[in-house]
Amino acid sequence: MTELLPYGPVPSPRQLRWHEMEFYGFMHFTVDTFTDLEWGYGDESPAVFNPTALDARQWAQTARDAGMSGLILTAKHHDGFCLWPSKYTAHSVKNSPWKAGRGDVVRELADACQEYGLRLGLYLSPWDRNHAEYGRPAYVEYYRNQLTELLTQYGELFEVWFDGANGGDGYYGGTRETRTIDRRSYYNFPALWELVRQHQPQANMFSDAGPDIRWVGNEAGYASHTCWGKIKPEGIFPGEVDNPERLGWGESDGTVWRPAEVDVSLRPGWFYHPHEQPRTLEELLAIYFASIGHGGNLLLNLPPDRRGLIPDEDCRRLQEFRRALDEIFITDFAAGMPATATQVRGNDPAFAAAHLTDGLPDTFWTVDDEIRDAAVTVEFAQPARVNCLRVEEYLPLGQRVESFAVDVNLWGQWLEVAVGTTIGPRRLLRFPAVTTGAVRLRILRAQACPVLKRLSVY
Repeated sequence: MTELLPYGPVPSPRQLRWHEMEFYGFMHFTVDTFTDLEWGYGDESPAVFNPTALDARQWAQTARDAGMSGLILTAKHHDGFCLWPSKYTAHSVKNSPWKAGRGDVVRELADACQEYGLRLGLYLSPWDRNHAEYGRPAYVEYYRNQLTELLTQYGELFEVWFDGANGGDGYYGGTRETRTIDRRSYYNFPALWELVRQHQPQANMFSDAGPDIRWVGNEAGYASHTCWGKIKPEGIFPGEVDNPERLGWGESDGTVWRPAEVDVSLRPGWFYHPHEQPRTLEELLAIYFASIGHGGNLLLNLPPDRRGLIPDEDCRRLQEFRRALDEIFITDFAAGMPATATQVRGNDPAFAAAHLTDGLPDTFWTVDDEIRDAAVTVEFAQPARVNCLRVEEYLPLGQRVESFAVDVNLWGQWLEVAVGTTIGPRRLLRFPAVTTGAVRLRILRAQACPVLKRLSVY
């Protein structure tokens, strides 16, 4: 039996930890919250930032109770206003009336995340509509200095978020003009990425171009039905993509591991607007199955209001969402159940189908090298009413599966109830509810012998 080798690009250890997080929150909060804008122009006075009851612990508790694993804060959005007392600019909380200029939103959230068992991420907009030197070399040094502050003062970060909006009209220190940049060269992103690696080696970096996580290509809350974790980096730069559809699909022959993150807001806007309402429970469930269920990670924005709190109606909706998910996934009828396969690699128990239901993170079922299609069957302790399946590939050995099908056993015969394409870190498939005593997963086509770590049925 030949050694089982990885196929294609595989995740780094930090990317594997990111895949395990699955669901975390975005916090869009700045002067825009108080001016009712989405993109502040950059001329907003720090005096407009004055939340009356800001409580980062409420943010963290709400996120934890919703099942989130972390929070990413917009430490600086395009308006250039900084939520921490940066020593490199006056345009920050240190010149706001909030806490008489002695507050630090980033610190408060970092402490709250630690208290509630969440991981912290930070967003630092490369575009700055306030800074007089934007578009010139001096701004790049300013940006590096601010990034260093965030990387070194607030503990371990799980993600650093680089937005793709770059250049346009702005205040720019009073010039009130339009400035353009060469997106490919102006910021010297490779040097910025190295700065993150130096200070936060466990942090994954997000942008259109990664280098760790790619944008999914939309802000509607879904990943493509076919969603490869791998992609070819040529033609993709921060803020510039030759074909945005590539970001959603990834590429079956991709040369780097750069999985998709699905960013979407609980409300229509990214910042709080009094006239808007949170999405319905049905919308949130559809987003969950179209993002996490398609193999992406879900980054759901929770915009605090002008009090500095997640609105009450948003909290109630998130609680409903959590209860609905708990109800769906409360019982895995496959857990610990017997599993058999049409083929097992070398007939070796180390690769047996039983590893799909044993609940262990580092065991898997696989087949001989030349096998590209195979099937595994799980029998329940007794007939159960089911309508959802979760399946996962073992990512340290690469993403391999191109198509699969799900069957249920009815009256001694197999009935196909669902089909899918890619699996990757996870695939969730829903089908009409049926009472059955056994479920069969058929791998129809794979790039290399399939290697699966989990099969759950709900």
